[in-house]
Amino acid sequence: MRKTITAIALAMAVATPAMADLVVPNLSYRTGPYAPGGIPYADGFNDYFTLLNERDGGIGGEKVVNPECETAYNTEKGVECYEATKGSGALVYNPLSTGITYQLIPKVSADGIPLYTPGYGRTSAANGKIFEWVFNYPANYWDGASVAIKYLLDQNGGDLSGKRIALVYHNSAYGKEPIRTLQELSKKHGYELIEIPVDHPGQEQKSQWLQIRRDKPDYVLMWGWGVMNAVAIQEAANIRYPMENFIGIWWSGSENDVLPVGDGANGYKSLAMHGTGMDYPVYGDLKTYVYDTGKASGAGDQVGSVLYSRGMYAALVISEAIRKAQELAGHSAITAAELRNGFEALEITEARMAELGLPNFGQPFAASCADHGGPGHALIQQWDAAAKKWNLITGFIAPDDEVLTPLVMEDSAAFAAENAIAERCN
Repeated sequence: MRKTITAIALAMAVATPAMADLVVPNLSYRTGPYAPGGIPYADGFNDYFTLLNERDGGIGGEKVVNPECETAYNTEKGVECYEATKGSGALVYNPLSTGITYQLIPKVSADGIPLYTPGYGRTSAANGKIFEWVFNYPANYWDGASVAIKYLLDQNGGDLSGKRIALVYHNSAYGKEPIRTLQELSKKHGYELIEIPVDHPGQEQKSQWLQIRRDKPDYVLMWGWGVMNAVAIQEAANIRYPMENFIGIWWSGSENDVLPVGDGANGYKSLAMHGTGMDYPVYGDLKTYVYDTGKASGAGDQVGSVLYSRGMYAALVISEAIRKAQELAGHSAITAAELRNGFEALEITEARMAELGLPNFGQPFAASCADHGGPGHALIQQWDAAAKKWNLITGFIAPDDEVLTPLVMEDSAAFAAENAIAERCN
């Protein structure tokens, strides 16, 4: 592994001209049981920056380079990739892994490099008063859990008392993230929460779904990733669990999760942070400047999929933060510290999303010193197996901040106490 890391560092030193590029490493995973999620996200992330380079000459006249380092969704490898790439002038990291994120938070804080974790990572990093270098807007896991419950409240006339809700979750830091929120919401709304862990990588779930068949929960929520998702949806179909009562988090709602199950997945629902499909003007530019010129990332077969769109969205937010940082700094060759300022002053309006070719795609948000988390709204989408497409069935739903804000404050305060961090933004 040491030889591999050295080789990566040497390759980057050759590929990255000094003082000429904006370096945004892509800590990707294209191998292993989590590749079904990692590949489309990495492709969308790379392709958006390629579009900016080919169409616009980069950002502010600076080309963007995205050196990839394979983590296989392994926390140790992710940290090694970070150590191997941070000396290249890396401006920001987006590791697409809650486990890696937890390990990188103290490292980026010491090194002064922003960490952008949209819709994943440590939820309480939304508190910018404590987490100066971490940003997770526009929404986080606790938002997702709250939105799912608000949706179910709406489906039940505002009353979930006496209902049984099962949480099938990846038995890791990622899967455990929503538990505290769902527990607090159960106290408020009177439902019974049944917690059902699934061990890595999630290919064996017979016992969990036998439990669900026995306990007959009214609804099942899922925090899954990689092959775990398709296995869970197949097992739910096998026991004839009503798919319309099965809702995944936004990491359990891609085409790769439902297509393997065929017609059995019809009606399955998931949360979404953004719109679906290719009916957006930006795809015309991607076709002209990236796909038709042979510059697409990977095999080019993930274009327009949910997770491709999410990787593209993450790259869009990073690129907009870079623009803001350049504006604030008064020069284009920004540093990681200057990019942090851009992230903290970033505002993305609906008008700006339309200018970028993605109208009505993502929720508007404005960051601040205190707010690194955004509004936290989410949509519900449902799978149409016959048409092989996701359909949005709600507009953006707001989370229950009355419950979530105290949880964020409590968790971030505990982190601050453990790490002797003083509040900022006074």
